Amino acid sequence: MPEQVLMPRLSDTMTEGTVSKWLKHPGDEVKKGEPIVEIETDKANIELEAYASGKLARIVLQEGQSAPVGNLIGEIALPGETTPSPAAAGEGRGEGTPTPVPPSLARAESPGEVVAETEAKRTEPTEQQAPAPSPRPPAPEPEAPEPEGQLRASPIARRLARELDVDLAHVKGSGPLGRIQKEDVEAAAKAAPAPGSRLPTPAAEAAPDVEIVQLNRMQQTIARRMVEAKGPVPHFYVSMDVDMAKALADLEELNDGLPKEQLVTINDLIVRACALALRDYPDVNSFYQDGRLIRNRRINVGFAVAVQGGLMEPVIRDADGKALKELAAESKALARKMREGKAEPRDYEGGTFSISNLGMYGVTEFSAIINPPHSAILAVGAVQDRPVVVDGHLAVSKRCTLTLSADHRVFYGATAAEFLRTVKQKLEKPLQLFT
Repeated sequence: MPEQVLMPRLSDTMTEGTVSKWLKHPGDEVKKGEPIVEIETDKANIELEAYASGKLARIVLQEGQSAPVGNLIGEIALPGETTPSPAAAGEGRGEGTPTPVPPSLARAESPGEVVAETEAKRTEPTEQQAPAPSPRPPAPEPEAPEPEGQLRASPIARRLARELDVDLAHVKGSGPLGRIQKEDVEAAAKAAPAPGSRLPTPAAEAAPDVEIVQLNRMQQTIARRMVEAKGPVPHFYVSMDVDMAKALADLEELNDGLPKEQLVTINDLIVRACALALRDYPDVNSFYQDGRLIRNRRINVGFAVAVQGGLMEPVIRDADGKALKELAAESKALARKMREGKAEPRDYEGGTFSISNLGMYGVTEFSAIINPPHSAILAVGAVQDRPVVVDGHLAVSKRCTLTLSADHRVFYGATAAEFLRTVKQKLEKPLQLFT
């Protein structure tokens, strides 16, 4: 029987993926390990490799369409099996009904686990395996005033619209290419004035002096997670000014003669200072979960990176055990992968502490929002010449302001102050950071 191509779970937060681009067409030869489709997640576009060699027999989920993790998106005909014609294979169609798969596949944590599960299922048939879907698309929805090719909606959204009596023609889609998702139908149903009534077009959309901009998947995820963080997490903030004169002088000496791609930055110094300080303050490296404190034994420091249309947080694992130059090289490589859209789940998952630096934009100080499930995030302002009093005399010193946002359920003001003071001491006497 054909090898099933399933929607993989590419991150811990992923529940649904979107086919960004098929790299093969029905009838094309496929080799095991060869990329066949690009999947868009809430973090990045990731290529999915074929689990077996053969020919791409059928495309179930078209470009721009979404499906839950574990659902069927295509099939590969194994050697010796016949393949349908491109038309029968669903090429160019706007609808495909993904087939649910056993829960074990839906729970797979990575593409590799999906591969193992799939191969195991092939060698050990089971009666619970879901039948292959019919290649014939479902009939057009009777309520839709436009042809199927013009009204883009997921199968779940169409079914839910029928159940809730929502006219899809008046629903604004938040998915790729304006595709209507399940959440869009639910929101439209809540906004309806009465059951059975049709939703009018919002006045704002018809007004000539406004522009409606749909959030992409990454922006939607950021918005959701920030609400999850700022609402239930009781933030409090602690700030300190740091004398960066010695650190900058040592940094200039270290970077002397190095090519641009090998330079160590202020942000690298701060990452290392925080990583070393976290050894002494395990509560700052902990999570709050269901009334318990989860202390992480590993120190994985994430740092915010601005990307096109959003924000990502690559993670330097075991940051406390890495030398400054090693840490700097890894941070540059991770930031480059984020900006090029080549990030893998390992690059941005598993963080235990966060750093957000807006100093390069001239921001003096700010308060950052904690990235769940972390209990803290450090906001870094610009290093500037500031007037200070030293030994009773007015002087000019290079200073920056650090602000720690903390989860009051996990630790308290004294711990936050002591941790921040330790980071300050390491930056003002930076010998340990350079060794």
